[in-house]
Amino acid sequence: MSREIRPSSLDHVALWVDERKPLASFVCDHLGMHVIEETDSFTLAGVDAKLGKLTLFDAEGPRERGSIEHIALRVADLSAAVADMPQTAAVRPPRDGMVRFEAPGGVPMALVQRGGIEFDLDHVLLRLPDREAALRELETMGFERHNGALAVGDRQLRIVEGDAAGGEPPLLNHIALLVDSADEVQRDAEERGVEIDDIKDAPNTLAVFLRGPSGVRIEYVEHKPGFALV
Repeated sequence: MSREIRPSSLDHVALWVDERKPLASFVCDHLGMHVIEETDSFTLAGVDAKLGKLTLFDAEGPRERGSIEHIALRVADLSAAVADMPQTAAVRPPRDGMVRFEAPGGVPMALVQRGGIEFDLDHVLLRLPDREAALRELETMGFERHNGALAVGDRQLRIVEGDAAGGEPPLLNHIALLVDSADEVQRDAEERGVEIDDIKDAPNTLAVFLRGPSGVRIEYVEHKPGFALV
């Protein structure tokens, strides 16, 4: 990707889920989020529309984890956050300042003890074959390599080596990066001969979708003037 097109944030993670309402209730009741937008087919949830979010799309299930190892959120007090978890979350013992658990629909999640806004998105961990090749390809798509991970602003995409076999139908729909201009991303992709997977023009956003390593979809989303979600 052109050096002039630099994403400013890892904006959201979008999932195909077969338990949309239970999952939305879970993240609102136990993970400090609220429903930002809801339609007949998807729910957008987060602590703030301009921070890291989850987009939950209805899909037939059960879904397979595939490439997703976990989606991690930030908390100031890990013990206090874990104390609010229901037994159904199957919370694992803390390790390296992180607690992993399972949300409804088999969605693997984690909490990381770190400063910042409570329950904002911290990182996404993917398991992909040929980790080094995946890192190089994602660097060309707007991510910056930092301490062995890929960073966009203060959020990360982490990659571990592994085969995402049995990942159909998958949980992951796409990972979204916030950009100033989706049109510029489209022009850059066309100039470089990169296939554009999709373009979506919505009331609040304009988005261009490209395919990354192992078919991982990367969305470049622009907030239109007057972006009004809360």
